[in-house]
Amino acid sequence: MIKKEIVVNNDLGLHARPAAVFIQHANKYKSNILITKENSTVNAKSIMGVMALSVGNGETIEIKAEGPDENEAIEDLMILIQEGLAKI
Repeated sequence: MIKKEIVVNNDLGLHARPAAVFIQHANKYKSNILITKENSTVNAKSIMGVMALSVGNGETIEIKAEGPDENEAIEDLMILIQEGLAKI
């Protein structure tokens, strides 16, 4: 299992369109991927779960991946949050 923390730095946070893009990327991987914010953990492949976290701009989340492609999944999702979601 790999865990990484990251601060979400875009005006929309991880809501609506940014959440949908994040989930599309997460679903490319076979690994189990979870997002944790404070004391809540959800499946990163579930739109309802990700939206329920209500991740706003400047908030820290932890992404956990476990499975055959966990390294690639974490790397892709971290880059997406660092660069891609800021442009959405």
